Amino acid sequence: MTHPLPLRRLGLLAGLALCALSPMAALAQTDYPSKPITLIVGYPPGGSTDLTGRTVAAELSKKLGVPVVIENVGGAGGSIGAQKVINAAPDGYTLLVGANNEIAISRLVSASVKYNLNDFTPIGLIASQPMVLVASTKSGVKSIDQFMSLVKASPGKFSYGSSGVGTALHLAGEMVKDQGGLFMTHIPYRGVAPLANDLLGNNIEFGVFVLSSGLPHIKSGKVVALGTTEKKRSAVTPDIPALSENAKLKDIDISSWFALMGPAKLPEPVVARLKKALAESLQSPDLRKKLEDSGSAIAALNVDMPKFLKDETTKYQRIVDFAKIKE
Repeated sequence: MTHPLPLRRLGLLAGLALCALSPMAALAQTDYPSKPITLIVGYPPGGSTDLTGRTVAAELSKKLGVPVVIENVGGAGGSIGAQKVINAAPDGYTLLVGANNEIAISRLVSASVKYNLNDFTPIGLIASQPMVLVASTKSGVKSIDQFMSLVKASPGKFSYGSSGVGTALHLAGEMVKDQGGLFMTHIPYRGVAPLANDLLGNNIEFGVFVLSSGLPHIKSGKVVALGTTEKKRSAVTPDIPALSENAKLKDIDISSWFALMGPAKLPEPVVARLKKALAESLQSPDLRKKLEDSGSAIAALNVDMPKFLKDETTKYQRIVDFAKIKE
């Protein structure tokens, strides 16, 4: 007959072994990161999201003590890169620096985008910059008041261009139409470069740029800045009025923003580590100078990301419904 005492001892030893393993399991998460991190940017090199991603990656690498490597995964307005992050293991080693296009807008305008906000773990807002409504030199328009009067007097005669259907630039233009009671035709371009070519060549009267993309053409006098799209004037361009300064456009408030996101179900210790590293990175003088020189304003610390994303999506949905945008 087996004596019960050895069985009790075996049970005690097994319990002690489990207790010893638990701190090791916890340590596996708190030891993050222990290898290089891939930061996905859903666009080719050279654009505003890519610049933001590379600037943030350099600082995160210093704060986290591991390489943070940019991988450009272009296509479908950033949504291919976003989907790659969503499909990644939720371990914190594949993250997204994304803009509002792929994070919040794409799924509202394209049936081919199957993901939603619940498929991400939001880590933090990085920066934002306004868009700017510009006029070609041939149009003769020098101010937002002239723009409003001209377009109002000839419904359907004038066009404005953006970098594509369903982009933040397109939504900004439709917001102007909605609030101003204007009728203009939207001309979608395959990116900013062909839009700039047509504006500079006076082949289209008006266009919407992200501020950083429009500034070189504004400063050279090749296009005329009519107004920026955030509620207040940009600190980068205090001489350009906000569109909201016109009484009929007083509720215009839309920007292009950039955020650090991970796949859903990231472990809380990993999220906490990334949030801390991002907050520290955003205090870096070098990062702040690079992003501010590009037209961006650094995000406030401790932004309530779930609320921010919900409010932004509600705003975009109203514009999409007004303009009947659907790909």
